[in-house]
Order: sequence, then structure tokens, then C-alpha cells
Amino acid sequence: MTKITIFSGFLGAGKTTLIKKLISEAYKNEKLVLIENEFGQIGIDGGFLQDAGIEITEMNSGCICCSLVGDFGEALRKVLDQYHPDRILIEPSGVGKLSDVIRAVQNLEIQGVELDGFTTVVDAKKCKMYQKNFGEFFDNQITYASCLILSHTKGLSEEKLDDCVQRLRAKNTSAPIVTTEWNDLTGEQLISAMTQKNTLDDELKALLEEEKHHDHEHHHHDHEHEHEHEEHEHHHDHEHEHHHHHADEIFTSWGKETARLYTVEEIQSALNALGNEDVYGVILRAKGIVPSTDGKWIHYDYVPGTPDIRFGSPATTGRLCVIGSAIHEEKIAELFHAE
Repeated sequence: MTKITIFSGFLGAGKTTLIKKLISEAYKNEKLVLIENEFGQIGIDGGFLQDAGIEITEMNSGCICCSLVGDFGEALRKVLDQYHPDRILIEPSGVGKLSDVIRAVQNLEIQGVELDGFTTVVDAKKCKMYQKNFGEFFDNQITYASCLILSHTKGLSEEKLDDCVQRLRAKNTSAPIVTTEWNDLTGEQLISAMTQKNTLDDELKALLEEEKHHDHEHHHHDHEHEHEHEEHEHHHDHEHEHHHHHADEIFTSWGKETARLYTVEEIQSALNALGNEDVYGVILRAKGIVPSTDGKWIHYDYVPGTPDIRFGSPATTGRLCVIGSAIHEEKIAELFHAE
């Protein structure tokens, strides 16, 4: 099976730089082919990628979308027949519509090929300007992306980064958004985001599973908790499910992705406050990784009465998770300044 990964993004966003990083760090053991489609007569980035041992088919007859049936299909079939690659990377012209490229691949109906993801690289500094001037094309690349990776975030103010994230979210509510500077991330971390692994939903799900496996005295639903625990121990979930509450009736979760910078004191203060049941509900667990104001990354873990805060490796974007019973989500969002 050959996987096809599409890298979209406006001119100068950094698509080629991202591809180069992934080739050296994440796709090392795969046989790769890059199909480039530069807007204009000459493919300018062919050189260094060829040096890296990557085969290149350049199509310089304009936009990939203008030659859906002809050149593009032919190039793809030729690449599959000649090289039998594990993965084909498609880097379409920066001014093309991502939806057209996706459709072009789907319309070919070639056996043994699967679309592995459509990543759009967004220049965080130019996001607002591009959206204003090239709305139709820019928004299309955002809306159809399965992952959005921000470039040029270094030195950008929190307000501008946050504005960029809000603009992207308005056009795409579900794709992971990578806000962390690429140099701080591994190729594997980027691939996880691009393939929708380790998303906020995964994090909350994992936290919920952990919670179901633990007895917590600090809870108003001890009765259900005992049964939940008992069911897991004896693996008789299916026999009990009609007699006891489901986990999602007992637990609720709140999660938020954020590019906001925090101080250790802010996180410490927020975790200490979570013990106030009247304000926040019954908080059983909290976990997160957020960028700090001094350039490090804060990792925190909380069970009632024992907050644990430390510095650790960067994540693709900041992430806050809280699990509990009858939790007050708006108040928790306020507490973490993540409204």
C-alpha cells in the first residue's frame, strides 16, 4: 500500500522546509517519491531534495488542478509503476486549492493507494493578510486540511498567535493546530499531529480510562465508582452495563488547546484552586503541557490535594485537560485563562 501525503500552504509558508525535516527525521525508513508542482516554469526546490536521494517528478505546466486528468494522473501512475514507493509526497503550487488536489487524487481511483493526510502550512505572521487578500484560496487550504502547522511563530506576540489560531479555528473546527516552533519538535511529533494521533480527544479519553481504573475517595459517587472498578477488574462490562451507570454519566471532561504562555505560579495557583468544589465541581484529575513565559514547557499532573508541576519536552501546541463530576466548564476555562 502506497500512502499519499499532501502538503498544502501559501507561497513561502515553509512547505519545503517542513518536508525536508520530515524526510530526515520521520520518513527515514520509507521509500519516498516527491511530486512537486511549482507555479511557473522552473521547479526551484528540486536540487536539495534530489541530493537527499528523493526521486522527483516536477510538473511545471502551471497548477496541479489545471491538469487533473492529464499530467497529474500520468505522473502518479508512472511513479507507482517505476518506483513502487511506500509514500508519495505531493507538494502542490502554493496558489492552488487543496480541495482540488484531494479530489484529483481521489478521482484517479488507483488500486493500492491511500490518502494519508492533507497538511496545510500556515505562515503565522501573514495569516491575517493572506486571508484578507486571497480569501478564497487561503480559506480553502485551511478548511480542507486534516492538520494545520504554523510556521514563523518565533518572536510572534501571544496576541498575534492567538488571533491566527482563532482565524484557523473559524474555518476548521477539528484539525490539530501545531503552534510550537518546529525546531523544538521531532519529526515523529509532527507526524502524530498530521495523522491525528495523540489529539486532545485522545488525551481526554486516556485520562478518562485512567480515572475509571482508580478508586477515588474524594468523590460523591463512591457507589458507582466501586462498580466501575469492579467491572474492569473482572472484565464483565457487558454483563453489568444495564445495571450500572456508564462512565460518561459519572465523568465529564474539559479540554482546550492553547498557545498561551503561562508562568509556573499561574499553573500552581490554578491547580490549588481546583479543590474548590462549589466553584469548579468535583475535580478528580487534571493534566496538561503548556509553554511557559521563559521558553520552557510546563508539564503538570493533578489529583486532589497533590499538584505535580515540572518542566519537560515541548508539545505540538499547549494542552489543558480536566476530568471530574458535574464540573463547571466555564469557570475552569476562566481559571486557566482559556475562555
